[in-house]
Amino acid sequence: MRIPRAVFAGAAGAVLALTACSAEGPGGSDTDLTPDPDWFDQAEFDAQLAQRDIEPEGPADQPWLQAIDPEWTDTSGFAIDAPEDATVCFSNASVSNPWRVTGFITMEQQVEALQAEGRIGEFRVSDAADDDNQQISDIQAFVDSGDCDTIIISPSTTATLTPAVETACESGVPVIVFDRGVNTDCMATFIHPIGGYAYGADAAEFLVENLEPGSTVLALRILPGVDVLEHRWAAAQTIFGESELDVLGYEFTEGDGAQIKDLVSQHLQRGEVDGIWMDAGDGSVAALEAFEDAGRPYPVISGEDELSFMRTWDEEGLTAIAPVYSNFQWRTPVLAAAMVLAGEEVPSEWVLPQEPIRQDELQEYLDRNADMPSLHYAKFGGEDLPGFPEAWMDR
Repeated sequence: MRIPRAVFAGAAGAVLALTACSAEGPGGSDTDLTPDPDWFDQAEFDAQLAQRDIEPEGPADQPWLQAIDPEWTDTSGFAIDAPEDATVCFSNASVSNPWRVTGFITMEQQVEALQAEGRIGEFRVSDAADDDNQQISDIQAFVDSGDCDTIIISPSTTATLTPAVETACESGVPVIVFDRGVNTDCMATFIHPIGGYAYGADAAEFLVENLEPGSTVLALRILPGVDVLEHRWAAAQTIFGESELDVLGYEFTEGDGAQIKDLVSQHLQRGEVDGIWMDAGDGSVAALEAFEDAGRPYPVISGEDELSFMRTWDEEGLTAIAPVYSNFQWRTPVLAAAMVLAGEEVPSEWVLPQEPIRQDELQEYLDRNADMPSLHYAKFGGEDLPGFPEAWMDR
């Protein structure tokens, strides 16, 4: 099963030195471009890259309801007579970064719409602040209360939260897991975009296509040991390893803008940096500031659909791409809850589309989000919800 997770920012972790091995890659780099077997599954890598080209099922104008190659699950056993009185409980890992803040606002607005339609009732939320033990306690409290007609869980980590998710499933209420995965399939549905391999590949392929052979690329990563971030890097290693680019190495940044700028500045003092690959693009503007301060040409860069990056991309005329970990996925779990409470079929693994933003779409997304703050994510998918645009502007 796929185990994606959202972008981490500000999490603890040491800044590590460049990683290297003795064997030289095609571009002359001695950086190890062999994916760690603990984090690389060739079959899953191939499947995710293929899913990028599969037309999803579902309404064309509602990507949060689309699904790629779904296998439908009967949930009629969970149907209730009065969904307007149903209590939906949500155990959230955190709102510790802008991606999660944007998504949670979207979720709250979707809840209000469903309540107005009489499809769900009370919405209870717990926030674990990225603490595994707190989230385990939160889930147990929901189970012990006996009040929840369905439980939505966005796990803080994979292995540690698996028993708690299984406990929720054993309570007899339908469980919906989204964003980050767990090592069980007991839930009614597991909702996520395509995954980390697809994200990392979108970014790496763009750099290969837009840089001359022998160009130098610096990889900026956030943390080691996080599944989807490791998958992003494993995909990049695979693609860069088959190219003629010179990969300088990678740096762990903890998602901290000051660290990112300092690390890039150090590399620019040593020599040329032609491209920047990032496993999470919310610090991309800080990387670009290092080039500006050094008086060097901007690199070819992969960022993300955070508006601070997209606006800089537009203003500076960058050669760039915004890989996307579809933020609109925060709508899908509460919609799935309403479907399950109505006894409707849902995909057992609900794979949402995950399309990067490219140059030809940049202006469209900037226009659509013109009034949004810099830390907003362009593909939040909430334009038709009742609180648009104020709810996202007044965060």
